[in-house]
Amino acid sequence: MVDRDVKVSSQGRELECYLAFPARRAGGSPAIVVIHEIFGPDPHIRDVARRFAAQGYVSAAPNLFTGELQRLLTPQNIAYAMQAFAQAPPDLRRNPARLAEFAASQPPERRPVLEAFGKISNPAVQASFAEDLKAVRRYLAALPEVAADRIGSVGFCFGGALSGRLATVDPDLRAAVIFYGQNPPLADVPRIRARVLGLYGEEDPGITSTVPELAEAMRKAGESFEYHVYPGAKHAFFNDTRPNYHKASAEDAWNRVTGFFAETLGPG
Repeated sequence: MVDRDVKVSSQGRELECYLAFPARRAGGSPAIVVIHEIFGPDPHIRDVARRFAAQGYVSAAPNLFTGELQRLLTPQNIAYAMQAFAQAPPDLRRNPARLAEFAASQPPERRPVLEAFGKISNPAVQASFAEDLKAVRRYLAALPEVAADRIGSVGFCFGGALSGRLATVDPDLRAAVIFYGQNPPLADVPRIRARVLGLYGEEDPGITSTVPELAEAMRKAGESFEYHVYPGAKHAFFNDTRPNYHKASAEDAWNRVTGFFAETLGPG
């Protein structure tokens, strides 16, 4: 396996992006955009990209926070924010106006990162992130190592939501996997052309309780959506560097994802 860091041009800026390549083969390999959690493209996300490369897929893990957001969303600042959110209503992060009010009420050291959370929760900013991901998909499609018509995406939490959003704006995306991410805007579901797989934890009601709405919207639009809810699993159950890691669920989810990509993109 070969890996490298590159820059991807998107909307007037240069996104940092980690690439992992399998052994090269004639005709090019299918490819996957790996979309990070709120923690950015940390060692875990790079490890996931390498896991897909080991399966035969060219993998790209872009840093959507390249620039000022990367400076604010450090592990320490995220810890401050999580402490604050633990004392707040559970739906706060889905309401930008209430989040702004909450940030203003917090101690000064917490405000910048809470404001950054508010920014990345803003629908207009998330739509811009989806365009960044579309640029990454186009970058992959132009690589000689990649089969341009066989590219998918997978995202986790924040990135799971964006994997779904990417599917609404990129008709050339072949497949999308959502790990415990918020639904894409339901009004945009009819624009999805990719097959979609969702993987959720039973003990993550703020996310999982909304999935039937996405399933119904996909059904009405005539789109393919399959999903699985893991009993006993919490949010971020796939991340083996976090306290909520749930080994049995993570292993089953990996098997489902690799099978899904083999079916939709072709075997790696």
